[in-house]
Amino acid sequence: MKQTAGVIFRTLILILIGICIGLIISKNNNAGRSFGFGFSQGDDKVSRVLQLVRENYVDSVNVDSIEGVTLNEMLQNLDPHSVYLPAQQAQNMSERLGGGFNGIGLEYQVLRDTLVITQAYAGGAAQKAGLSPGDKVLTVDGKPFSGTKLTQQRISKSFRGEKDSQVTLGVIKFNGQKHSYLLKRGRVTLSSVDAYYLSGTTGYIKISKFGYTTDADFREALANLKVDGMKKLVLDLRGNGGGYLNTATAMADEFLPKGKLIVYTDGVHEPRTDYTATDSGSYEQGDLAVLIDEYSASASEILAGALQDLDRATIVGRRSFGKGLVQQQFPFGDGTAVNLTVARYYTPSGRSIQKSYKNGIRSYHAELANRIRKGELLSAGNSLADSAFVGASTFHTTKGRKVFGAGGIMPDVFVPADTTRETQLIGTLADKQLFSAYVIDKLQAELQNFKSEADFMRQFSISDNELMAFVRYAEKTTGLLDARELRISSNTIKTLLKANTARFKWGNNAYFRVLNENDETFKKAAEQ
Repeated sequence: MKQTAGVIFRTLILILIGICIGLIISKNNNAGRSFGFGFSQGDDKVSRVLQLVRENYVDSVNVDSIEGVTLNEMLQNLDPHSVYLPAQQAQNMSERLGGGFNGIGLEYQVLRDTLVITQAYAGGAAQKAGLSPGDKVLTVDGKPFSGTKLTQQRISKSFRGEKDSQVTLGVIKFNGQKHSYLLKRGRVTLSSVDAYYLSGTTGYIKISKFGYTTDADFREALANLKVDGMKKLVLDLRGNGGGYLNTATAMADEFLPKGKLIVYTDGVHEPRTDYTATDSGSYEQGDLAVLIDEYSASASEILAGALQDLDRATIVGRRSFGKGLVQQQFPFGDGTAVNLTVARYYTPSGRSIQKSYKNGIRSYHAELANRIRKGELLSAGNSLADSAFVGASTFHTTKGRKVFGAGGIMPDVFVPADTTRETQLIGTLADKQLFSAYVIDKLQAELQNFKSEADFMRQFSISDNELMAFVRYAEKTTGLLDARELRISSNTIKTLLKANTARFKWGNNAYFRVLNENDETFKKAAEQ
């Protein structure tokens, strides 16, 4: 009976939202009747106002954008994570979590209105044809491409397309030779595992999202690390904003023995559903540490919370975001969709880690900034003194350790934020892609001196002279850099320059290997 009520409730919500969207989009004054209901326009003031704007407003207005704002205001009066998704946003989310797209398989950076290839995905058409980092695309299908005021939309339209459709690229290689490549677009597979490698006997796996292929991608990475002699594992979920609930439970299943409760969901219109481990885990034994931070949310917290509650892993880092709500996506025929919260989730000990949103949407989204302002990222004591935990219910792990709900997951081992990486200067340099730009413009030639990634890791370093050369290069784009922040962040800048140089030739594994050499959170996790 409860399931039937849930279905009826969600159906009514979809019908009402669908009516609103249909009335807005349609220019037929009787649009409401096309759904078989006897509503007149007088019953829908939102639609009437938008129709008046479309037909009578003094200036040209994108009514579709107003529609999205209106629906979002309605939905976010419910909670911060129920949202209306315009068609392009819904498509982007589907592609990001779906494990791939149709195209030729390139990453790139636009420098001086020229597209420079920075990565060619393994197995993609570009990689198979011989395109490589540093190649510059001059023409597309015989027409000028470089120097034509490139936009993201035009680049995407040129490279992506229907499976088996073709595109011809005119390219100049790093050595100055020009080549023409005829490429057939196809399915480009994107791994959910950003990087994995072995450091001594410690395996490292970085996952930034929980998509359709995450569990399979993880199994492949883990198998390779085991072959190489891995004895313990560090799973990095920092910055992972989540994804699919089923993927999070499948990942937890990799580490837990059969029958263990991973998470349960419950809502007024959703009956309690328990997710338990099976006997198919690929790493049920062995030391495990999980890295989290203030940007680890949702599915990341499901996994970290289960492993903490069941004493299966040591959680290292800083308090997670605090999102304990489950959304279900309801698509519409025009490509738009609604992500509607349908349940809360609870860790095995029974805690909900959802932070409060009773003070409204603005306060909710300002919460992370408030944590920083109060010094929480620098002190575990400041975290526990947060209002989310003061007076909150406490829970216990299977071994009796105290854990908290209501405001994210507190790590077992707290590691303060690296203030040398958190300066505004570092953010500006990264946002303007100046680290990778400098590699393309200044360091490509030097990469030719290294026969292997191992040689590069041992021998390559950024000298003080190279650092100052980079500063002069960056200042042509940013203006004068802040001298104080430059002193604070100079070693971090050197690390990021080396990491981006490594990535340019050897990919993400090399990039994260360089970053983790000086990462205190990774070092603490490796010690556990």
